[in-house]
Amino acid sequence: MADIAALTHLIEPEVEKLGFALVRVRMMSGEDGPVLQVMAERPDTRQLVIEDCAAISRALSEMLDEADPIEDAYRLEVSSPGIDRPLTRLADFDDWTGHEARINLIEPVLGKKQFKAVLKGREGEAIHAEIPGQDDLTFDFKNIHSAKLVLTDKLIAETAPLSTAGAETITEEEG
Repeated sequence: MADIAALTHLIEPEVEKLGFALVRVRMMSGEDGPVLQVMAERPDTRQLVIEDCAAISRALSEMLDEADPIEDAYRLEVSSPGIDRPLTRLADFDDWTGHEARINLIEPVLGKKQFKAVLKGREGEAIHAEIPGQDDLTFDFKNIHSAKLVLTDKLIAETAPLSTAGAETITEEEG
């Protein structure tokens, strides 16, 4: 399997050169073999349009072909993190304060590894969260295996697309 830290080290500068922020790099199993998933976003809007994905894909394909960091064949997938995005960076826990998240831990806290909580921000690497019906908890960022926003009406309202122009238009090209 590919070294995700090494891949991230290669990919992040390329994504940043194009003016985007890297959200996550992950290798996944796909129907047609391994998939290198790269999630990125515009720092100002936290969104990507299809042209952004294409630009990132072209730049990464070129760089990855040259560096050849993955031994086996794979497919590159570039995408936006979406509405119910993964929380992968410390800053994500500040940026999404007030929203619900599913948090999966490496080591249990209070005998549990999974929590659904409202994010309350962070101090250093301490993630603060409000657990419904319980006291607030603090999670060490290094103990978080994965975290993801929960799709709620509040989240949908706050992440509405900047523009829906052309969303109903289908353009056919000959080729």
